[in-house]
Amino acid sequence: MIAPPNAGIKVDGGIPLDLRRVPAVAAEVERLGYDGCWTGEINHDPFLPMLLAAEHTSTIELGTSIAVAFARSPMTVANVAWDLQSYSGGRFILGLGTQVRAHVEKRFSMPWSRPVARMREYVLALRAIWECWQNGVRLSFDGDFYTHKLMTPMFTPEPLSGPLPKVFVAAVGPAMTRMCGQVADGVIAHAFTTRRYLDEVTLPALLDGIRHAGRERADVAVTCAVFVVTGRTDAELAAAAAATKKQIAFYASTPAYRNVLDLHGWADLHTELHRLSRQGEWDAMGALIDDEVLATFAVVAPLGQIADALRTRCDGAVDRVLPALPRDLPASTVATILDELRGGEVPHGPQG
Repeated sequence: MIAPPNAGIKVDGGIPLDLRRVPAVAAEVERLGYDGCWTGEINHDPFLPMLLAAEHTSTIELGTSIAVAFARSPMTVANVAWDLQSYSGGRFILGLGTQVRAHVEKRFSMPWSRPVARMREYVLALRAIWECWQNGVRLSFDGDFYTHKLMTPMFTPEPLSGPLPKVFVAAVGPAMTRMCGQVADGVIAHAFTTRRYLDEVTLPALLDGIRHAGRERADVAVTCAVFVVTGRTDAELAAAAAATKKQIAFYASTPAYRNVLDLHGWADLHTELHRLSRQGEWDAMGALIDDEVLATFAVVAPLGQIADALRTRCDGAVDRVLPALPRDLPASTVATILDELRGGEVPHGPQG
């Protein structure tokens, strides 16, 4: 049996990629009572906002969700994560993802092969570099994809005063998720997931990796962004539903996420959405997402019931959640939702 963590769910917020907005938003996320804030890698660098967020906060955790690992050398990422961990006082989480092959090869001009094995080695390379810097262990990492064997005093940063950075890895398929259970500190589940997929695919694969490595469930956090459809009026609910259907349609058209739809018997939906996406028919795609699909991928509830609905989605599966709450909610409403969402300990699913 694998014992569950003895902690309630953590609730995180997002921060923008626009550097001019980061200080105010990060400070507000902390003031509202969130446990952490995350940024991603889309059209801007994911690490620079973390520096500003660290400067303008003092307690919340700070993470990348995600930075594209295969676009960078492990040594480069080890260095920037080290500096962010030092400057933030030990609050940084390095969240990594693979991206898809076309982007890695054609946008970043970097090699792609065996993504699960490559990512596993990437995490181990980071740990070897950090062990060298922190404890003076000779750097001698010789893998199939990455080799790091040279480190002189001039290029060795000062030891950290606290723990090494945590490494979370994004995973959708069972093989990558199993690898996370073996070597990562956390798995980042995609927002395009469902409670059934978490229960039947993500958690079993994660627990298999944990057992294989002789670890405990508490050693690996499950974090997940969640689509939220809510509002104070029927009109606000309808507007939120329409916008979220477009988001779901975009992800559902992507071949990398088809296995989530397959589990629910919606393979034909992916085929049609993928066809429309190739034609640029984005509005038409959203119209194909019916209310059943919406309620499966998103948490849909009136504002006063949203915390309970989120707990139902997360309990027993998710350790930290990033809910896409409306941006115009009063601070008191957000605080109430966070308190209700955190209330009590979060039990975990079957451990055997």
